[in-house]
Amino acid sequence: MSDRYQGFTSSPIGKLVVKNLGLPNPMKLERYSAGAPLVDGTVLVGGRGRLVESLPGLLDTLGIASTSVKPDEGRVKGLVFDATGLTASGDLVALRDFFTPVLRSLESCARVVVIGTPPELVSGSERVAQRALEGFTRSLGKEIGKGSTVQLVYVADGAEVGLTSTLGFLLSPKSAYVSGQVVRIGAHGGSKVPDVADLTAPLAGKIALVTGASRGIGEEVARVLHRDGATVVGVDVPQAASELQALMKELDGDWLTLDITGKDAPQRIAHHLKEKHGGVDVVVHNAGITRDKKLANMAEDRWDSVIAVNLTAPELITRELLEQGVVNDFGSIIGVASIAGIAGNVGQTNYAASKAGVIGFVDSLADDLKKGITINAVAPGFIITAMTAAVPFATREVGQRLNAMAQGGLPVDVAETIAWYANPGSSLVNGNVVRVCGQMMLGA
Repeated sequence: MSDRYQGFTSSPIGKLVVKNLGLPNPMKLERYSAGAPLVDGTVLVGGRGRLVESLPGLLDTLGIASTSVKPDEGRVKGLVFDATGLTASGDLVALRDFFTPVLRSLESCARVVVIGTPPELVSGSERVAQRALEGFTRSLGKEIGKGSTVQLVYVADGAEVGLTSTLGFLLSPKSAYVSGQVVRIGAHGGSKVPDVADLTAPLAGKIALVTGASRGIGEEVARVLHRDGATVVGVDVPQAASELQALMKELDGDWLTLDITGKDAPQRIAHHLKEKHGGVDVVVHNAGITRDKKLANMAEDRWDSVIAVNLTAPELITRELLEQGVVNDFGSIIGVASIAGIAGNVGQTNYAASKAGVIGFVDSLADDLKKGITINAVAPGFIITAMTAAVPFATREVGQRLNAMAQGGLPVDVAETIAWYANPGSSLVNGNVVRVCGQMMLGA
């Protein structure tokens, strides 16, 4: 679905109106196309710490060109700064010294990544300095403009081997609508990362379960996981059977039609995955519903149905898959939360509770999973779908503009984030909740 305002701002009269009135001017975001390089340009690397010397070689394995010297002429597509060596507040000036001279050399839709050490794993002045990186990156994300993004990646000492897939995601157009986020690698333990034979198809030979797969975000998740090599098993309600089957046939996948809130749904899903596929490597709990009303007018069925679909069903399905040993070693469990679960939203106490619960679900399991299995969540903001197209015009426009990108995201933006979590190379990315919201200006 098109963004009419964005189309207007790119017209001659629209450019004039935007300039004279100071209106939001959303940049057309670059998004990834299969077969394209991860970075179309050069990444400038700097900083001081335990990673700075290894970063050029790591980027080279991803096919990303890098330099440690600011070009006298020309522009760069990305910046990576190793801040793991900043151990006191006075060291933070290194951020200004690196970034200030080069920010004007960035191309549009550039990528900026700062690497630090999880503050909770260090103490004293070093903890102070490392925590300060969050304020720096979130603020820079809101001022950088031109469709560019800024992220902070905390890497635990000894977990450096798990950085590759995350850099590949955050430096590429795959992260077009992800900005101002904090990612933790190795913060919940673990030190082993499986070999990924083909970086363009990291899910080759893997089985991926996607609930709510017939349309919207679920459909796009299925398509992206298939692009990355997975055999997709789509799940949806019987009413969506024809759409689900058509999509899975197109993707050479498999399907199962059922109501995930049904009493026997977890057992049926586990049985299907074991008998037909020998297990599952990726579990995406995408199915979700809204039944909005202010709490004073909230009927019991509206409350119960939202909690059942969005939260209880993913919990019960996951528990069944884990107890039966259906999730393979180094498998990935991914929940779909929402910005509403972080910031709240009028008329959505039921929905926001369910999505905050998804975040609690991630927190509750991150330290308990064995055999390299991980659990993470995405929290979408305003994503342009058939559902949001039905939102009243004024509300829709406000929702799309109140972020650093001044536009809504697309289902593929959520799907790419899920595919990054699902990548076996992300096996040390555990217990994270990443917002896919263009960096909301308010509430989160």
